[in-house]
Amino acid sequence: MSETTTIDLLRHGEPVGGRRYRGQIDDPLSETGWQEMRDAVSGQRPWQAIISSPLKRCAAFAAELSDQMDIALSYDDRLKEVGFGHWEGFSGDQLRAQDPHQMKRFYHNPIGHRPQNAEPLENFSQRVSQAYNQAVRENSGQHILLITHAGVIRSILANLLDAPLGSMYRFSIGTASLSRIKIETERPPTIMFIGKTSLY
Repeated sequence: MSETTTIDLLRHGEPVGGRRYRGQIDDPLSETGWQEMRDAVSGQRPWQAIISSPLKRCAAFAAELSDQMDIALSYDDRLKEVGFGHWEGFSGDQLRAQDPHQMKRFYHNPIGHRPQNAEPLENFSQRVSQAYNQAVRENSGQHILLITHAGVIRSILANLLDAPLGSMYRFSIGTASLSRIKIETERPPTIMFIGKTSLY
């Protein structure tokens, strides 16, 4: 009988200030965001441990859930969102007003058209992979929850699918969406989209 390790990926809910390229700006969850996350975990709670990004929009809810479930919680800096450099704090509309084509250039070539001073996507992918691989290794046979960011989830999924790094923004990861990865010895990891996560 093969051993199964299950990793659930939960994106944070809506932060204060609404949608914008937040990156590593440490905004807390809005009231809507808190409710989104509570709704996302309102059913079965099979987790044996939680690992969270240390940014407030993930960490505060992780602490609440850990207390409710009485399970271990740890924080991993490598699960922080990608750094967006000069885009941090701006909405899409504000960026389009600055340059109507910069977002199109970015989404079609996110490696070659990074925002000024943004974290290199290769570096981001590497740190996320290190965090994910350590979580899998240290929790073999367990069912754990990672509370993190859209970019982190995109990076993990792209890596599992052996997809080119530049394709990661083809995943649309909704706020408080939940994805599940099952790792068994007999087959490659499989991905289930449970909440608002989708491919487009």
